[in-house]
Amino acid sequence: MRDHNAEYQDNAERQYAYDFDYLMRDYMMRTFAPYYQGKALELGCFEGGTTQRLARYFDDLTVVEAADSLIEIAKTNVPERVKFIHATIETAELEPVYDSIFLMHTLEHLDDPIPALARIRNWLSPTGRLFVVVPNANAASRQIAVKMGLIETNQSVTAGERAHGHRCTYSLDTLEHEVRQAGLNILTRGGVFFKPFANFQFDILIKNQVIDPAYLEGCYALGMQYPELSASVYTICTRD
Repeated sequence: MRDHNAEYQDNAERQYAYDFDYLMRDYMMRTFAPYYQGKALELGCFEGGTTQRLARYFDDLTVVEAADSLIEIAKTNVPERVKFIHATIETAELEPVYDSIFLMHTLEHLDDPIPALARIRNWLSPTGRLFVVVPNANAASRQIAVKMGLIETNQSVTAGERAHGHRCTYSLDTLEHEVRQAGLNILTRGGVFFKPFANFQFDILIKNQVIDPAYLEGCYALGMQYPELSASVYTICTRD
């Protein structure tokens, strides 16, 4: 039995969220904003950082979160109009009414991702869009860590990641394969932010002003050019 309230705690190997992670959320919002529409659903919210950003775009926003303690934290960070449901993707009962569904850095936490994606597909409105975003197993920083001997392979799930609930890693091709297996149609796909450093290294470099906003913008632009080396990869999908 998984303890969702324990999985988001920092551990000896890694923090659950770095400042860089919140910066990445801003770049994700910029990437996806042209595709936003209608009534929104977020699946997994952590402490509400992404929820807060989505609430700027969507007046009607519902969140499904498995950890009740995270719901209580997230509620303090978002407008009161945001609705929360305490459930897992596997147990939630929702209607096919959502025009924009967000599964952001959540798929890698699921025990059976393809059946879960198939369930989510049924929650889309006829013209709805599903935004699936996952950490990239082939990110430049991760490949460097493999060459340094810190990680066995690009696809390995480290002990720290497993403690944080990760069950697998994804590259763009494996992500595409799973969403198609779930019956979804891929509208577009890509990468967000070329990533030469680990999250904790970005935090240090930004804090000490070694890199500036112009460098970060360059990484964002380069991620669109080289999605296979980006921090995160994504697909935007439709039902049919």
